[in-house]
Amino acid sequence: MDRRALTFAFSSCPNDTFAFHALVHGLVGGPPVEPHIDDVEALNERAERGDADVTKISIAAYGRIRDRYALLRAGGAAGYGVGPIVVARSPRPVGGRIAIPGERTTAALLLRLLGRFETVAIRFDRIEDAVLRGEVDCGVLIHEGRFTYAGKGLTRLVDLGAVWEERMRSPLPLAAIAIRRDLAGRWAAEVDRALHDSVAYAFAHPEASRSYVAQHAQEMDPAVCEQHIRLYVNEYSLALDERAVETLLSWGERQGIFPAAGEPVFV
Repeated sequence: MDRRALTFAFSSCPNDTFAFHALVHGLVGGPPVEPHIDDVEALNERAERGDADVTKISIAAYGRIRDRYALLRAGGAAGYGVGPIVVARSPRPVGGRIAIPGERTTAALLLRLLGRFETVAIRFDRIEDAVLRGEVDCGVLIHEGRFTYAGKGLTRLVDLGAVWEERMRSPLPLAAIAIRRDLAGRWAAEVDRALHDSVAYAFAHPEASRSYVAQHAQEMDPAVCEQHIRLYVNEYSLALDERAVETLLSWGERQGIFPAAGEPVFV
């Protein structure tokens, strides 16, 4: 059997490096993988080009390319209390120029829960400073921004995840692992099992990935890293809520963001 390494793209955020450390380092069974680590929006763009065999992808970005990729059940990010937040320098209505962490992100889609706004795409880790400098009026924060905005003097205006949960009565599916459909028949079951086992290994051996997480988290405070992992790596990382994913994709269709469903989402 051809055991070539599958290209596996995921983010440098602590939840991903924690969850996938075991798979990348051969500590669990599964096909060999060649990691490609980048910002979430860069991963979304790469998936649009079909460059990755297996990739972490925003659910909102997946809605645009589901004819070429299928979702796996393990390795995703979802849950309650995990949603993006909208911040500003002081209390105010949401509006004006709003920074989003990429046009393809689930965060950008969720902003539509509040209405239509003028948006500007900024890399996720630069949005807080853009708001503080007055380059934008509001910013949509993801990842560690949930834990750092208050310390930087920003004010939370809205928790988009809470709005989603109230309206949809559903956990919020932020991202998932996608595999190219031309590879799915051969690799999907094995990759899905490997992802599940990698997350389970991380839960059982939380110290094993510490240096790997720190290497890619760069200047992130270790305490923030721990909060980040505890929030975003949970039971949904072992098995996504398929109904929640379908709910978000269907809502995106109604918003005119995604084409109508064709191929099955999950394999």
